[in-house]
Amino acid sequence: MRRGAVIAATAVLAVGGAAAVTVLADGFVLPGTETPAGAAGTLPAATAAVKRGDLVDRQTVSGALGYTGERTVPNNTPGTLTWLQAAGSVVTRGRTLYEVDRRPVVLMYGTTPMYRDLRYGVSDGPDVEQLERNLKALGYGNDLTVDDHFSPTTADRVLEWQDDRGLEVTGTVTPSTVVFLPGRVRVKEVSGATGDKSRSGKPVLTVTGTRQVVLVDLNVADQQLARKGAKVTVELPGGTSAKGKITEVGTVAQLPSTSGQQANPQQATITIEITLDDAKKAGGLDQAPVSVDLESEKRENVLSVPVEALLALREGGYGVQVVQGGVATLVPVEIGIFASGQVEVDGTGLSEGTKVGVPRS
Repeated sequence: MRRGAVIAATAVLAVGGAAAVTVLADGFVLPGTETPAGAAGTLPAATAAVKRGDLVDRQTVSGALGYTGERTVPNNTPGTLTWLQAAGSVVTRGRTLYEVDRRPVVLMYGTTPMYRDLRYGVSDGPDVEQLERNLKALGYGNDLTVDDHFSPTTADRVLEWQDDRGLEVTGTVTPSTVVFLPGRVRVKEVSGATGDKSRSGKPVLTVTGTRQVVLVDLNVADQQLARKGAKVTVELPGGTSAKGKITEVGTVAQLPSTSGQQANPQQATITIEITLDDAKKAGGLDQAPVSVDLESEKRENVLSVPVEALLALREGGYGVQVVQGGVATLVPVEIGIFASGQVEVDGTGLSEGTKVGVPRS
């Protein structure tokens, strides 16, 4: 068990008459010797009961509310930005992300990027299947077989969709009209303004997923605090708190950015992601600072006493003053973790409910 700083009492040796009796400065006796309750200073000012239960040591770290899956959306068509979604907007399948020369750039769901034109005669591929799956989800696939082949039926459904969306009706889907992203997105940042010239490849939007999380840049030296699945408590802006759990633990350490100076390796951090049990409590805030109580160590079903019950022994180690039947006896103890004003103890004769000496409150 580990040892920590505690409130100490000084031990002295008192010899009376022909017999030697080992006594502490406050009249406490060592194991195996007893001092009658009537002797001056033999009993403590107050007592507390030994407790049995779980003891959890916690550490508080700083974090911020955020969203998962941040990425930039580059423009694939030179022209003038004529409309953009506002920061904070949520864009779903089939909706417009932004417009270039009044031509919509539409969001569709998928993990394969839009890297080529899709039209009748194109080679089979997963991007074709992605497109067909989206067309079906948008209501254009009653007679459409979703596979990796761009069929005449696929071309017909594309023509119908383009006409409804006000796009140029060509039967061809190009990277300038569709952006594939894994799901619905939240616009975090807009990189341009209406009227700006936007060249191909220039970022237009920064988007994230819509799942709100707490992000903590945890010092690598404290990474033992980050256990995937561990329960945490998050103190939110406004004084409210919310329960959550660690859902992702970064594996790549990052050094802090510096201005021309070499970064200190001891300041390296890993990012941990915390999912709130009730995300509504966060109120949709983004980048708001929070504090997170992480569980650094937990001991189950152990005995503990108030920290102030510990006494430093002259010969080393610690003890507690056990009070029973009007008699005070000092019992050496091994100590474990400290948490919430309690310390884990293990000593001969100690059990739940045993009275130990503490200072008067």
